[in-house]
Amino acid sequence: MAAYLQWRRFVFFDRETVKEPPGSDGAGAKPFALPPGIAVCDSGRGSLVFGDMEGQIWFLPRSLQLSSFQAYKLRVTHLYQLKQHSILVSVGEDEEGINPLVKVWNLEKRDGGNPLCTRIFPAIPGFADGSVVLTKGDITRDRHSKTQILHEGSYPVTGLAFRQSGKTTHLFVVTTENIQSYMLSVKDYPHLELDTHGCGLRCSSLSDPSQDLQFIVAGNECVYLYQPDERGPCFAFEGQKLIVHWYRGYLIIVSKDRKTSPKSEFAGNEAQNSDKQVLNIYDLCNKFIAYSSIFDDIVDVLAEWGSLYVLTRDGKIHVLQEKDTQTKLEMLFRKNLFEMAINLAKSHHLDSDGLSEIFRQYGDHLYNKGNHDGAIQQYIRTIGKLEPSYVIRKFLDAQRIHNLTAYLQTLHLQSLANADHTTLLLNCYTKLKDSSKLEEFIKTSDSEVRFDVETAIKVLRQAGYYSHAVYLAEKHEHHEWYLKIQLEDIKNYQEALHYIGKLPFEQAESNMKRYGKILMHHVPNETTELLKILCTDYRPSGDSEGHGMLEGKKANSEEFIPVFANNSRELKAFLEHMTEVQADSPQGVYDTLLELRLQNWAHEQDEQIKEKLHDEALTLLKSGRFKTVFDKALVLCQMHNFKDGVLYLYEQGKLFQQIMHYHMQNEQYKKVIEVCELYGDQEACLWEQALGYFARKEEDCKEYVAAVLKHIENKNLMPPLLVVQTLAHNSTATLSVIKDYLVNKLQKQSRQIEQDEQRIQKYREETTRIRQEIEELKASPKIFQKTKCSICTSALELPSVHFLCGHSFHQHCFESYSESDSECPTCMPENRKVMDMIRAQEQKRDLHDQFQHQLKCSNDGFSVVADYFGRGVFNKLTLITDLPSGKAATTLEAGLQRELLIHTKRST
Repeated sequence: MAAYLQWRRFVFFDRETVKEPPGSDGAGAKPFALPPGIAVCDSGRGSLVFGDMEGQIWFLPRSLQLSSFQAYKLRVTHLYQLKQHSILVSVGEDEEGINPLVKVWNLEKRDGGNPLCTRIFPAIPGFADGSVVLTKGDITRDRHSKTQILHEGSYPVTGLAFRQSGKTTHLFVVTTENIQSYMLSVKDYPHLELDTHGCGLRCSSLSDPSQDLQFIVAGNECVYLYQPDERGPCFAFEGQKLIVHWYRGYLIIVSKDRKTSPKSEFAGNEAQNSDKQVLNIYDLCNKFIAYSSIFDDIVDVLAEWGSLYVLTRDGKIHVLQEKDTQTKLEMLFRKNLFEMAINLAKSHHLDSDGLSEIFRQYGDHLYNKGNHDGAIQQYIRTIGKLEPSYVIRKFLDAQRIHNLTAYLQTLHLQSLANADHTTLLLNCYTKLKDSSKLEEFIKTSDSEVRFDVETAIKVLRQAGYYSHAVYLAEKHEHHEWYLKIQLEDIKNYQEALHYIGKLPFEQAESNMKRYGKILMHHVPNETTELLKILCTDYRPSGDSEGHGMLEGKKANSEEFIPVFANNSRELKAFLEHMTEVQADSPQGVYDTLLELRLQNWAHEQDEQIKEKLHDEALTLLKSGRFKTVFDKALVLCQMHNFKDGVLYLYEQGKLFQQIMHYHMQNEQYKKVIEVCELYGDQEACLWEQALGYFARKEEDCKEYVAAVLKHIENKNLMPPLLVVQTLAHNSTATLSVIKDYLVNKLQKQSRQIEQDEQRIQKYREETTRIRQEIEELKASPKIFQKTKCSICTSALELPSVHFLCGHSFHQHCFESYSESDSECPTCMPENRKVMDMIRAQEQKRDLHDQFQHQLKCSNDGFSVVADYFGRGVFNKLTLITDLPSGKAATTLEAGLQRELLIHTKRST
């Protein structure tokens, strides 16, 4: 039971007396007055409705234009205006001693200017005997409604109320002695007695949904609230209750209070006496009195047009206008009643912005009083509306780190924190050294992360909470931060390497490039093994699902060579592994491996090991992987003085002169001869160079000189005079060294001279013969005796064609095969070849003269030579091999002189 004496009192309503509409003269309006004799009233549908003791029903609209009509002959005793329809139900008397009549009026239809009465029926049984009659259906028509007695009793009924909740309808019935509820939505209307005391007339009402549609019954000591099946709360409001109403969440009670009257604040300066009536407006939710005032003889309280209207017996109407929510809140703020303001705002469904402002003001009030714990609770309620910096600044200044931590925690829980808030909260935890709270914050099991993870990692790392930072980095897959902390702060290289091995390929590759050197320095073997896997067939460790059917990815092994900068042993193992499992490894792998093997060979002291390393290096060179980088491989071999490698590469590159020079520098005479024998056919100048080499030697090299001279003689590589001049450089060489060579050479030349003289004599004789033949052709007749065509070999027939060369043709065969009318088809190919040779010789002769002239006259002889080389002037051209040029020319001349064309159409 709540004692209302403890409830605070406020003036949340403004009271005024309704005035007459201003007249045309603009004079001050006087109070509006109702006609005398008003007995009952109601409101709804835009009007106040009154019934008087003369049987008239009055309507007062907002314009205050009062109207009436005669409803009964005697008096009106009850009125009820339907709120959803323009239907007015009245009860009144037309004759004395006869049961009252119930009349139903349709206010939208007119009958002679008055509302249309659609139904009249007597109120049987009467009201005083405690009976309740239920009419269901269309109450405006007899035939469409059904009437039955719902309740019979010995106590007068003082109040009724329908409660509609969903599809369920209850009827509360209160008498002077009890309270009952009937369920009207169920057949037979079951009922339940709720209490064994009742109330007087007009002392009951039904609340709205804010009080769960409870039935309110006001006794002289208490006010009771009822559900359809039980009694609810009770409020100790003393005084004799005269009228009870429910209005917009407020309980309105008019009572006759014989005790001490309210203070002048509410009663004005009127004299206080027992005849006055007190109107109290209670807020049951928030436990305060919203308004209290004294009136003279209240007839009723009506609600319309958003206000309360109080009718008094003197005919006046007083309007109670509720103040707006903001005004009411400001009144509470002035009294520092923030909790009450919050409750009031919620019951008035104030929006979140308005509520947040109340929380802020309440927080400021508590903060200024030094109640930081209470203040932070109010500030927490502003999260999402109030800028967090407003609160943070206050508690930073006050150095209230515990309160600030609570605020920041809630900010994160509502996912409204930014990176700066996360930084601040973590700093709070670390300053407080609250590891448990810190762990709870970062190890939350919620699926949604409520803070900026990267910021948290940075703050934790800076504060030295490395294990927490690593936990966050691993959980949220911030791989770079995880590795940075493990390697730079914790120095846990093994764990970092294991972590990289679990990453997807792209991330594992990038992190090995970034951290490979430091890992190689501290855990070289394990790092090398991971790189082998990464560059061959990588699959994340511990994640084998589905990988059996998928081909692993592989990185470019060449890109990881810099990782082994100071670990040559591991680098060699890595490179050898790559060349074994991937023959198509990048060229850089083979280049680096060759360099490593040569370095190891050059620095090795043990002869057996050195021999093994020698063979490994040479095998790698012979693998065929250095064809595209020949020069690089050669430089490496030369740098490390790897002779066998140098010679092999010279041989592969067909650098035969370099091979010879290499042996000459090392004075390996036999090797020089071997080189000449092996490659002399491909490069003939080797023998000449060998002869010059041996000629310059001071020691006795007769054996090698003789071998060279023999080959020069057999291949006719050098003129004898040049040989003699070359050997003249050798002070130890005597005539005996070249005697055999010179004798053989002179003998061969003598034989050649004899052969040439014989050939010259033969050519002279042939020339004389041909000239004689030409003279005969010019002076003597030629008899053609051929009987067959030289083309088709058939017997000749007229017309035919004969040539002085002795060939004869059918005319049609000649025309078919001849390209020119003046040439024999049979001899023409050979004649053309000879003519082309002659023209070429003539052109060469002309070019030679021109070349000699330009060379003498030009200031830049080299440019002239280069130009002629570009035009192909010095390209070798053989006219007739096996025959001297003079002979060829002579033969050609004779053949052309014999070529005379004869056309005849008759036989000779």
